[in-house]
Amino acid sequence: MAWLRQNWSGRLVIKGVLHPQDAQRAAALGADALIVSNHGGRQLDGAVAPLHALPAIAQAVGSDMPLFLDGGIRRGTDVLKALALGARFVFVGRPTLCGLAVGGAHGVRSVLALLQQEIERDLALLGCSEPGAVDAGLLRPHPRAGRLQANG
Repeated sequence: MAWLRQNWSGRLVIKGVLHPQDAQRAAALGADALIVSNHGGRQLDGAVAPLHALPAIAQAVGSDMPLFLDGGIRRGTDVLKALALGARFVFVGRPTLCGLAVGGAHGVRSVLALLQQEIERDLALLGCSEPGAVDAGLLRPHPRAGRLQANG
């Protein structure tokens, strides 16, 4: 990455970060943003879920490093959990691919519309007027497997 940073003056976003020390190293080497991702868990099925890795990475690099989350986003609450834990943006891959497979471009539009509706509904249920108002105080550990769920 050091070589790449020396030879590339454009924005440099590093994908596949799952450990706080890797995030700190990427920041020190000049990354402009990080994508917390396990690449869908396909290469290493026992890898940590990006959502579970996100809080420690956010703490390690601080709020100045933009963090994006890739993987595991299936519904509106997943988006809000990621934002609450430090992500500035989430990627939605698999649901849109399912929509594409079932209904082509209309299927993708339907999936994204449903996701938007869920986010808007969930924000209202949490008492938040916008996604930026979501924070970790709205989350609590789920009784099973350390999963996170919305308070309330």
